[in-house]
Amino acid sequence: YVSNGSVYFDTVKFGSSEKHSYAKLVPEAVGDQKALQEGEGDLSISADRLCEKHSPNDFALWKSSKPGEPSWDSPWGKGRPGWHIECSAMAGSILGESMDIHGGGFDLRFPHHDNELAQSEAYFENDNWVRYFLHTGHLTIAGCKMSKSLKNFITIKDALKKHTARQLRLAFLMHSWKDTLDYSSNTMESAIQYEKFMNEFFLNVKDILRAPTDVTGQFQKWENQEAELNKNFYDKKAAIHEALCDNVDTRSVLEEMRSLVSQSNSYIAAKKSARQMPNRLLLENISCYLTQMLKIFGAIESDDAIGFPVGGNSQNINIESTVMPYLQVLSEFREGVRQIAREK
Repeated sequence: YVSNGSVYFDTVKFGSSEKHSYAKLVPEAVGDQKALQEGEGDLSISADRLCEKHSPNDFALWKSSKPGEPSWDSPWGKGRPGWHIECSAMAGSILGESMDIHGGGFDLRFPHHDNELAQSEAYFENDNWVRYFLHTGHLTIAGCKMSKSLKNFITIKDALKKHTARQLRLAFLMHSWKDTLDYSSNTMESAIQYEKFMNEFFLNVKDILRAPTDVTGQFQKWENQEAELNKNFYDKKAAIHEALCDNVDTRSVLEEMRSLVSQSNSYIAAKKSARQMPNRLLLENISCYLTQMLKIFGAIESDDAIGFPVGGNSQNINIESTVMPYLQVLSEFREGVRQIAREK
């Protein structure tokens, strides 16, 4: 309906229809003036705006413009598109009468996304414009939402001066995408320690794989320890798959990966204590799997089969591949000395 040069969406008429319902995402927020103010600003509940509406929940499809404001000509006079209609127009022009996934911050659920749904479903005459919403949590600092007005935000450029891109990614992965994450020294320290824990495991496995042996890895005899670790490996892979299927639960995934590394470390320690060679193929398979998972999450960008690349200078020189020939010579020399000592 038209009112004072603006065009409003009639939420009461829409909600009374048998085909539709208003505020599917947050039905309890209907009539909540505080939620409307937070979602649309003071203009939505100002006296002059309220008197133009049939209901306080009605929202503008087209807003009349005051002198000095951006405006375009229309059948109702000069004005501009309403906030919600912009998103519906863009999404509808590309995806049509329905879409599978719609994203946004959880603070946009009402009124923005509920109003998007209402106007789009009215236009396309359906009741299922969006199949799934992914509402992400906020990134806060010192417990407060980052805001330019409060000057309590940090840019990605500044964050990368303190921590690596991998550490930032791990920090995000260690928390649920749908929950609030507080950017703090404690949060980043947890990510740094996780990176260190995984890196030490990868380095240990690489050292084992470099060590000379008279036994071909594929033909090492499996004892109970190998069978148990292999079973745990498959159990963890299944748990990781289930966690990803359960709302992309990366936090649980990283904990399952940490547990698998702890089990592998215990196996390596037990073998070394008994002066036995750990099963190289089994450890290699576990390491490659963990590396592949971290690549999927963007925490590893190199083509290395195992572990994090050892960083070089700005020319992206991989230090590990550079020194590998020398490490191999030293490893063989060390093993030769051990062999001589055992023979004596």
